[in-house]
Amino acid sequence: MVIKTRLLQPVTPADLVTLTRLNDDAEAIDGHPSLGDAVWRDLDRPLEPASAGVVAVDDGRAVGFAYVHRSDNVTPVHWDLGFVVHPDAREDAKVAVALLDRAVEHTAGHGGGLVVLWIFEPDERDDEVATRAGFRRQRDLLQMRVALPLGESTAWPPGVEVRPFVPGEDNGAWLNVNNRAFAGHPEQGGWVEATLARRLSEPWFDPKGFLLAFDTDGLAGFCWTKIHPPTDGDPELGEIFVIGVDPSRSGAGLGRALVVAGLASLAERGVRTGMLFVDGDNEAALRLYESLGFTTHRRDRAYEREVASR
Repeated sequence: MVIKTRLLQPVTPADLVTLTRLNDDAEAIDGHPSLGDAVWRDLDRPLEPASAGVVAVDDGRAVGFAYVHRSDNVTPVHWDLGFVVHPDAREDAKVAVALLDRAVEHTAGHGGGLVVLWIFEPDERDDEVATRAGFRRQRDLLQMRVALPLGESTAWPPGVEVRPFVPGEDNGAWLNVNNRAFAGHPEQGGWVEATLARRLSEPWFDPKGFLLAFDTDGLAGFCWTKIHPPTDGDPELGEIFVIGVDPSRSGAGLGRALVVAGLASLAERGVRTGMLFVDGDNEAALRLYESLGFTTHRRDRAYEREVASR
């Protein structure tokens, strides 16, 4: 196998067709996607010209694709990187390493910085690929699922009132609580108005699924849900996209109430499987979700590498 890589900047509609075919072929074998929402979001609407794709070709046939782009949360500043390799081209790490090396080279030419690579359901070969490309393991993210409806009623702390998010009216308060709740978090921390605006403009956004909980001091917490349409491998999924409680209100039972209320809102809209992502080392959150019946469905892994500018 002689692998050649080509940088794609910008990624054209024809390139997207190639990527979609690779992704579909891989998902048919793996049972899960290779690329996350952040990659598809930036492919649809690149945040800036530095976003780039890399295609790997063997004897004229595309066998792999990588995409790297700057994250749209401002702290910590980093690049997001994902890739897919066709199942027929996985006999060794050559294709994956070539894709990652070319993507890293691109980031070096655009200021360098922290690059975060995501691999879904990684195995030892994936760990080896990441290591060979200069990445080290950062953290695991668990996808957990539960059958709906839960059978548990929402028990709000005294004095809490709940209503849907109102775009434009609630942006500032929500950003303040989100960034307090997720200070330093790689994906959910450091959001700015533009970050939120990108999510609110997504076709899946529904304000009815974005619950805000207020007390006498203002916004205390929130639960934002998202519905994924069914695919060949999955039923319709109702995701708790992000849930947060202002640190000043921790320990009052608001977090559990928000989870239950968010899942109830999904069930009311006909969804029968709830889903969320949680850091694998977040023991408190894991205990909460497991007590509600969630079980782990998939494990995703983030790897990181600091890239010097050149």
